[in-house]
Amino acid sequence: MLRQLLCSTAARRVLLPRAALKRCASSSQSGVDTTEFATPPEVIDYEDPSHLPLPQYPVRPDEPLQTRKQRLLYQSRKRGMLENDLLLSTFVSKYLQDFNAEQTALYDELINGVSNDWDIFYWATETKPTPPEYDTEIMKMLKEHVKNAERVQRIRQPDL
Repeated sequence: MLRQLLCSTAARRVLLPRAALKRCASSSQSGVDTTEFATPPEVIDYEDPSHLPLPQYPVRPDEPLQTRKQRLLYQSRKRGMLENDLLLSTFVSKYLQDFNAEQTALYDELINGVSNDWDIFYWATETKPTPPEYDTEIMKMLKEHVKNAERVQRIRQPDL
């Protein structure tokens, strides 16, 4: 019975205008708060709680090099963060085919190790210092790639 009453046309005519008035009245009071849109002056890095165990990425010792490179190509394109998708996919497109097994393993550890995508972005753009365990030749190549000395437009991912 109540559902029939609420779903009726007459009830919608009475209830909807009141909801719209409340919405309009609440948005016009005291203007819009722009402090939440301001850029913070520096990057604030919170320490992770020590009681949480860090997940371990599964090591794949028997994975063929070509299969590993294909997996890394996919993982570099699908990071979940557009900034890293663009940076890592263009980096991989340019360098991955020439990596040997050791360099490929270092890149795998960089993007799949215990790190956050924002950490990789901040390290590559040199916003935050790179920890020693990730400061490898691959990270140095990535930092040079991010500097974009050739002034290449990177507004989309390269074709596969």
